[in-house]
Amino acid sequence: MALLLCLVGVTAALAQGCLHCHSKFSEKFSFYRHHVNLKSWWVGDIPVSGALLTDWSDDTMKELHLAIPAEITREKLDQVATAVYQRMDQLYQGKMYFPEYFPNELRNIFREQVHLIQNAIIESRLDCQRRCGIFQYETISCNNCTDSHVTCFGYNCESSEQWESAVQGLLNYINNWHKQDVSMRLRSSSSWPGTHRATPAFLVSPAFRCLEPPHLANLTLEDAAECLKQH
Repeated sequence: MALLLCLVGVTAALAQGCLHCHSKFSEKFSFYRHHVNLKSWWVGDIPVSGALLTDWSDDTMKELHLAIPAEITREKLDQVATAVYQRMDQLYQGKMYFPEYFPNELRNIFREQVHLIQNAIIESRLDCQRRCGIFQYETISCNNCTDSHVTCFGYNCESSEQWESAVQGLLNYINNWHKQDVSMRLRSSSSWPGTHRATPAFLVSPAFRCLEPPHLANLTLEDAAECLKQH
């Protein structure tokens, strides 16, 4: 198992969807939308297909249903995008289709894309299991396409020395975060009362009461190790 510290610094924005963050998305989907009227014998398929393509990004975010932030690495985003564009290009290579076939195929590709994105995001976090201690990797926020990062703590330590080093690294990380948070609150108190850094999710988790902010000031290596062993 792994403790996932999803510490993501992003600004609020309208949901756009992971694929929307890919560099070729606008070009590809502009082509798909502009040529949708040539893909079905039945005129009723055109508005339905157009709506599916227009709402692709927002619908993606609605269907992800993730309990963790939608943060994807650039490498995995490229893999998802390549798979989706390949399916879409193949669909558009055909001539006009019989009624309902084209929008149904769009829905199939959409569902496959959602599954690919879900798996990509989860796999990156599960990779933490194969590490020992604090690890951070760069990602893109699917909410607003800004650069972000995920920090995690892996338990896959092969010796007591590695474990002690891992816990010390976690302790240093927590203390640094706590100091930065206090410093930020002091700087902002005069002009922006109540402003402070968002508390990382793992610090307020019911399973990790011993790592909550009130205990950080006097947190020792032994305390942190004991807390992690218990949970």
